[in-house]
Amino acid sequence: MQEAMTARAADEEDEDTFILWVLIWSELAAFGILIGAFLVVATIASQEFSVARLHLEPGIAAFNTLVLLTSGWQAAIAAQKGASVTTRRRGLLAAALLGSGFVAIKLYEYGIEMRFAGQAEFRTFFELYFILTGFHLFHVAFVAIILFVVAWRPRRANVELVTTLWHVIDLVWIVMFPVLYLV
Repeated sequence: MQEAMTARAADEEDEDTFILWVLIWSELAAFGILIGAFLVVATIASQEFSVARLHLEPGIAAFNTLVLLTSGWQAAIAAQKGASVTTRRRGLLAAALLGSGFVAIKLYEYGIEMRFAGQAEFRTFFELYFILTGFHLFHVAFVAIILFVVAWRPRRANVELVTTLWHVIDLVWIVMFPVLYLV
C-alpha cells in the first residue's frame, strides 16, 4: 500500500514537472520568434533601427537588468534545498518586490521613449520594441503576482515551479537586452 502511494506521488510530481516544461518551452519558442522577427527586420532596415536605438535608454535598461537579476538571486535563495519556510517566504517576497520594481522602472522608461514612437521613421522599430518588451513586461508582472501568492504558503513544490519560471523570464531578458539596446 505504501509503495502504491509513493508511486502515485512520484507520478503526480512528474506530471507537474511535465506541464512546467511545456510552459517553459512554449514561452521560449514565443520569445524566440519575437526576437527572431526583430533581428530580421533590424537586418533589413539596419539604418533606421540604428538611428531609432539612439532614442532608447540603455542606462536605465542596464539598471533594470540588475534589478531583475537580483530578483532572480532572491528567488534562487527561496528555492534552495533545505530552506526554511521563513527563508522561502522572504526570498519570494524580495523577488516579487524587485520584479514589481522592474515593472515600475520599465514603465518610466516607456514614458521617456514614447515621444519618439510616433515618428514615422521610427514606427517599425518602436512597434517591434514595444511588442517584445511589453510581452516580457506582462510576464514579469504576472509572475511577480504569482510569487506574492506562493510566498503566502511557500510549499516546496510551488516554490520550485514558480522560481523556475522566474529564471526563464530572467534568461529571456538577458537575451533581449543586448539585442534591443546594444547590437
